[in-house]
Amino acid sequence: MRRWAGALRAAAAGHGPVSGGFRERFDFGGRDVASWFPGHMAKGLRQMRASLRHADCLIEVHDARISLSGRNPMLREVLGIRPHILVFNKMDLADPHRQPAILGHLKQQGCSHVVFTDCQRDVNVKKVTGKATPVGGEPGVTKAVLTKIQVCEKPLMYIVDTPGVLPPKLGDVETGMKLALCGAIHDHLVGQDVMADYLLYALNKQQQFGYVERYGLAEACDDIEQVLRSLALAQRQVQKVKLLTGTGNVNVTVPNYTSAAYKFLRDFRTGLLGRVTLD
Repeated sequence: MRRWAGALRAAAAGHGPVSGGFRERFDFGGRDVASWFPGHMAKGLRQMRASLRHADCLIEVHDARISLSGRNPMLREVLGIRPHILVFNKMDLADPHRQPAILGHLKQQGCSHVVFTDCQRDVNVKKVTGKATPVGGEPGVTKAVLTKIQVCEKPLMYIVDTPGVLPPKLGDVETGMKLALCGAIHDHLVGQDVMADYLLYALNKQQQFGYVERYGLAEACDDIEQVLRSLALAQRQVQKVKLLTGTGNVNVTVPNYTSAAYKFLRDFRTGLLGRVTLD
């Protein structure tokens, strides 16, 4: 509770609501993304480099909400020497109106074979990848790394899965924040307090105001403390704390900001706040 109180005060003082509108930029407070790269992903990068040498075709899969930020520059070293298909999954969570701009940007980079998919509902995708390897429980971990699985007989075709890994050096803090919001970086490495505040900033910047009605706010807001308080009360995310007074201890009910921030992030990740593309 004390950590959250300090973080929220800093948010209000450093980059809270601006008069007459929303924040035009987000203050990351000098955060360093170097500490956000999980150690196990270094092993994943080595495995990926080795497996790509033997592939006839590359299928590069990313989250459609971070179609630009989510790409690993390391793959560009091998993309020019073999067929390459760029797949953006979770299109049901991404803003469809942003697709033309994304496709235009990728075309300038030489990516002409791009597919948007929703593997939860797209029957055609399931026919092709019905035997795909199971994923792990954390970013950069695949349960069947380098296991060759046959997916077609005519022509004979195998899939060799690789873990999803980040580049060791992210371009900037904002790129890292987008990756974290989509679950590519663990929350505890970044901090749910700043992640929730950046999410609010991003939603307001794109005029995605679904959170207003969902959390019982009177209007769109740029104050993360106010949003989390309203969310906590609407979703009954509260806790009892004991206050010391001159006449004895008093139990009071206060918003649980930690639980509220987790709920805010989860609602975004499951599409309950609307279809949002962060890039």
